Amino acid sequence: MRRPIIFNSFWPWAVCALALAAVMGLSLTALGGSTTSSGRRVASGGGTTIIQGGTGQAGGFIPVLTTIGFHAKRTDHVVTGDFECLARAPEAATGSGSAQFTVNVMYVTGVVNGAVVNGDEATLTGTATITGLGAGTNVPFTFVARKGGPGATAVLTTEGSPHLVFNEVLLEGSFQVFSED
Repeated sequence: MRRPIIFNSFWPWAVCALALAAVMGLSLTALGGSTTSSGRRVASGGGTTIIQGGTGQAGGFIPVLTTIGFHAKRTDHVVTGDFECLARAPEAATGSGSAQFTVNVMYVTGVVNGAVVNGDEATLTGTATITGLGAGTNVPFTFVARKGGPGATAVLTTEGSPHLVFNEVLLEGSFQVFSED
């Protein structure tokens, strides 16, 4: 014998409340999209990039892929955020391992404490701990990202010794830059 399904009187109200909350959340995102409960988003994103020119002529033009993740928000006049960049290169420039990006050549993990938006471009500044190339602690960095998906560009500059500049092209993922109006 089948039992009848009995809905208590709370169930329809719970569904309506959840639906209303979802619609309100989507509406707020569509209208402003850049306000969080604790600040206004300035920029965020992540993905895989390729360094233009790889290791350069001195390094034999070995390709370098990076995995980047970042976010920055402004609360009142204070900018906070994080930046991560892991650079990988192949173990050997020739042979069967040439497409295996298994060598960690640099890792940048830092805090963002400055941000400027100019149109579709965000310039984030902060300090980082770096391993591999340009290794050091409290190393000042600047990350300039242009809004977009694959094909968007970014430039990471580290101010340690040596001073390093990486011109990057996004292959997968996206960079978002939010208007500060």
